[in-house]
Amino acid sequence: MTEERGTKRCCTPASGREGAVAGAVTDVAVGGSTQGMIRVASGRFLMGNEDADAWLEDGEGPVREVRLDAFFLDATAVTNAAFAQFVDASGYITEAERFAWSYVHQSRLPNHLRRRIGQDRTVAGLRWWYAVEGACWRKPEGPGSNIKRRMDHPVVHVSWNDAEAYCRWAGKRLPTEAEWECAARGGLEQRKYPWGDELTPAGKHRCNIWQGRFPDRDTGEDGYRGTAPARAFRPNAFGFYNMSGNVWEWCADWFSPTWGLNGSRENPRGPDVGEAKVMKGGSYLCHHSYCNRYRVGARTANTSDSSTGNCGFRCVVDVSDSQCCIVSH
Repeated sequence: MTEERGTKRCCTPASGREGAVAGAVTDVAVGGSTQGMIRVASGRFLMGNEDADAWLEDGEGPVREVRLDAFFLDATAVTNAAFAQFVDASGYITEAERFAWSYVHQSRLPNHLRRRIGQDRTVAGLRWWYAVEGACWRKPEGPGSNIKRRMDHPVVHVSWNDAEAYCRWAGKRLPTEAEWECAARGGLEQRKYPWGDELTPAGKHRCNIWQGRFPDRDTGEDGYRGTAPARAFRPNAFGFYNMSGNVWEWCADWFSPTWGLNGSRENPRGPDVGEAKVMKGGSYLCHHSYCNRYRVGARTANTSDSSTGNCGFRCVVDVSDSQCCIVSH
């Protein structure tokens, strides 16, 4: 297995792991618990974005009306504590652990480790990403690091396949892109962020993104360098936390930059096939000078076996016909 030297234009490099197989799940829950989840009503919303900030080549547009059935979505990204319960119960081994490396941003590595790893373990065109041996969800910055003080932070270094395995174990599933975006908008129509159009209303930070000069200096003005706790900052009007910034979140859909032009408008689930899975929300590495994809209409993608130090996920449970379709938590 070798690291891929090609790049995507965004801040999550593809792993290039060929023939990846997710670890077996030995214990599968029957029926997903809705504890810690929020019920979102069935209805319609305007999906997508066509304003001046849109990355049209990503397929953010066109803006279209989409109808969704009701669903439950985790109020936060899945935390290290929750993922540890899954691993302890199932014996699951993540793909980063199986392949014995994952991508870590240079800002999370001490200088001596960066020098030891060397530039030949970085990604062409994305020199700030290092393929670090031993980096995984338990050791986010590689050997010597741990999550003891980050149990309430989102789990990272999980691939799409890993996220799917967790969902199967929990009796849940990954959200579709449309479900994720509807929840992130929190009932606000065509706003940039889950709270409105202003990034820092009244001078207050509302999300964990990069401040300073990317990629060399993060001032941490929002209070965090690296991941923040899953419940950091104020939730949106529906009660969802950190739908902008902190960590990218995997969605169920295959990615297509043209899906919005002719895809379904009723519970859309993306193309039937593809090469990469949709990711939403941006991360602590997003910066307006490079990747302002922390807007709710923004999107990107990565291969299903890729893992990085800035990508996690949250889960969905379907609402049965007997359950009342209202927003609640």
